[in-house]
Amino acid sequence: MQNGSSSSNNGREAGRQPLSEVVADCVRRWFQDTLKEAKGGDANMQVLVSQMYFSGYGVPKDPQKARVWMTRASRVRSSVWRVSEKHPGYNASDSDSEELIGEEH
Repeated sequence: MQNGSSSSNNGREAGRQPLSEVVADCVRRWFQDTLKEAKGGDANMQVLVSQMYFSGYGVPKDPQKARVWMTRASRVRSSVWRVSEKHPGYNASDSDSEELIGEEH
């Protein structure tokens, strides 16, 4: 061993990344892909972008940008506001189905 340098690689093998870095990169790329679709007018993706901004998932947390994206999505479907503070991926239709069940009784 030469001054410990050959084995001191922070516990990583050469060319390998910690899982947390790999996951963080995937989440950032997911945000970028979602943002592209949202800018194209997809209301579901606009909701998802809003949720990601609200929670700071794949992007720095920004409640103001979250509201802007939710406002865009609400032009197509007003029910989206009910899921604005939910975790990314919570679907507005999930909320709609709960509302319908409540109305039947």
